[in-house]
Amino acid sequence: MIDVAREGAPAEFDPFSGEYFDDPYDLYRRMRDESPVYFNEQYGFWALFRYDDVCAAHKDWQTFSSSHGVDLSTLSSDADMIRSLRMIIMMDPPEHDRMRALVSRVFTPRAVGALEPMVREVIRSYLAPFDGAESFDAVADFSAPFPVEIISRMLGVPEGERQQIRHWLDLMLHREPGQIDPTPEGATAGLETGLYFLELAQERRRRPADDMISRLTQVEVDRGDGQMTRLEDTEIAGFASLLGGAGAETVTKLVGNAAVLFHRFPDQYAKVVADPGKVPGAVEEILRYYPPSQYQGRFSVRDSVYSGVTVPAGHPTILVTGSATRDERFYDEPEAFVVDRTPSLAIGFGYGVHSCLGAALARMESRIAIEELARRWPRFEVDEARCARVQMSNVAGYSSVPVQRAG
Repeated sequence: MIDVAREGAPAEFDPFSGEYFDDPYDLYRRMRDESPVYFNEQYGFWALFRYDDVCAAHKDWQTFSSSHGVDLSTLSSDADMIRSLRMIIMMDPPEHDRMRALVSRVFTPRAVGALEPMVREVIRSYLAPFDGAESFDAVADFSAPFPVEIISRMLGVPEGERQQIRHWLDLMLHREPGQIDPTPEGATAGLETGLYFLELAQERRRRPADDMISRLTQVEVDRGDGQMTRLEDTEIAGFASLLGGAGAETVTKLVGNAAVLFHRFPDQYAKVVADPGKVPGAVEEILRYYPPSQYQGRFSVRDSVYSGVTVPAGHPTILVTGSATRDERFYDEPEAFVVDRTPSLAIGFGYGVHSCLGAALARMESRIAIEELARRWPRFEVDEARCARVQMSNVAGYSSVPVQRAG
């Protein structure tokens, strides 16, 4: 935990510090109270910490643009280079809306529901080998490999190459303390990911299959001038890189966080074990308590006022979801983990025009993973001394959560 009791010292928020990577929640509370709208001089960004401010900023895409990037590294990069990446997450309406429409039909509740047999089969295939075991790693053995297997299968990545997507992504997101940009290995991994999906898009254009990338080679999009044109291979590669990354990381961190929280709150896990109907609510509470995506980056293009403070134009601005979902001004007893908490507006998968495209799929994967965990491991303990947290740009969670059966 962070020591925030330094007498007289102003609250400081550094998303590249070891303290932040370890556990930022005491600091978040202090930021909400003392500096809910905060400017970091070292890195040159503004940050919003309160629930109402974060939600309002998410809805105001006209003020907080995504076209400059979505984390502090991309937000500090050349804007023309960011636009050249052609990634939907780094677009504003109306271009964003036209591109999002091309893939949104894959993630409707009905379409996602049809995937449940495949999703459950994949999840069981990773958890069943430990049915007779006394221990396993809830992340390394389970929540890390299965989500990328699912989304890569949907995209059309050949079997045997799917886990490589995850390893590249981990390198791309990793940050060394004090470093705003990826490591050289991370930068190389980003290039390799983009090249991999570019070559796969070219292959699927030549020889289509029954997968998402093949379908993207065949659709047409209105560029805003009334002319319908096919997507370029680079655009398809951007789609695939984004979907592969988001589809892997979010669920990996959510399910790993679930194992830790169920260990810390065994009475809440007992509710889930006794009544599988409580699992969807548990997913929402995990998403609130430990959201995998801790902040979302935007670029302020015009002055705006939040909590009485002016956020000026021309600065990266991060919307700190991890703080907002524990805001005492909105939630009753936000520090309590309660799987049957009364539902409220969920912002853990984003909010506004950039709400997570695959949220329904992520919720279903997480629900099934917890259902299978509760059935196979109704009582377990986590060796927290051996847990390992990730150090990533805006993603929080664990790379290792050792689990052992409890008597």
